[in-house]
Amino acid sequence: MMQMDRRNLILGSAASALAAAVLPACVPIDTSRPGRLAAKLRIIEAASGGALGVSVRHIGTGQTLEYRADQLFAHCSSFKMSLAAMVMKMGQDGQIDPSQRVRWTQSDLMAVSPFTTSRLDQGATMLELAEFTQKYSDNAAANILLGRLGGPAALTRFWRSIGDETSRLDRTEPSLNNVPPGEVRDTTTPHAMAMTVEKILFGDVLSAQNRALLQQWMVDTPTGARRVRAGLPESWRAGDKTGTSIVPTIGGIYVDIGFASPAGVADQRQALTFATYFRTIRPQTDMDPASEDVLAQVGRVIAQFSETIGVY
Repeated sequence: MMQMDRRNLILGSAASALAAAVLPACVPIDTSRPGRLAAKLRIIEAASGGALGVSVRHIGTGQTLEYRADQLFAHCSSFKMSLAAMVMKMGQDGQIDPSQRVRWTQSDLMAVSPFTTSRLDQGATMLELAEFTQKYSDNAAANILLGRLGGPAALTRFWRSIGDETSRLDRTEPSLNNVPPGEVRDTTTPHAMAMTVEKILFGDVLSAQNRALLQQWMVDTPTGARRVRAGLPESWRAGDKTGTSIVPTIGGIYVDIGFASPAGVADQRQALTFATYFRTIRPQTDMDPASEDVLAQVGRVIAQFSETIGVY
């Protein structure tokens, strides 16, 4: 009996020591379903070797799933969804004419400018520029629009006007993609951007017609096929805007923001908005499928989150 008691004492002490090493003292474990999903995001981050930021919002209830949601991350090209929305908003408010034709020159073109390159001779309307900066992340189109609408500061003012006190744009393409850790220029937080996406796509910022049009542009955007949408059920309706920065000296930044609605759910109050960010710490020189897959894994967690609030 004395040997057994001594053995139990040793085992119990070892288990207590292990628990103390893994969990800080007096920190309760969240065993709720949302808490377990947040733990899954922590596991995804740990396996990735980078930094993950996530905010998911259910429109109807305001319930959220968040991880590192108040940390700053770079927009990269994801700001272009808000830029397209600003063009629509200024058009419906009579500040600009979205059908106005705009011209540009060869010197305005740069990498990732497929639409503006093809339309160099004929130009395009401001609404067309907005569409193709959203759908195909056309860098020259984004810069042309920013130049006509008041520069990066104008987009920051647009965010402030809809209650986003965090997001900011300070530079144009391609400089805005150079956002090393600690930089505050051209950044947002997952929480702020998920709220902004909700206000733009499901609130009263845009008219119903413009909301529907921007949502469709996002559905038609092909650049996010390997990110969050890759982890969602194929039957869902989802749209997004991605952003990517690959700077060999500081690693890669992969962004995906958007909305998702389970199949057969017509009520837009049952939709989800998301803002996801992944920053690697490994140097990269090209698009990394493993980094994109991190956001696909987040997509699977988003689908599980919808189940916790009764949306299927």
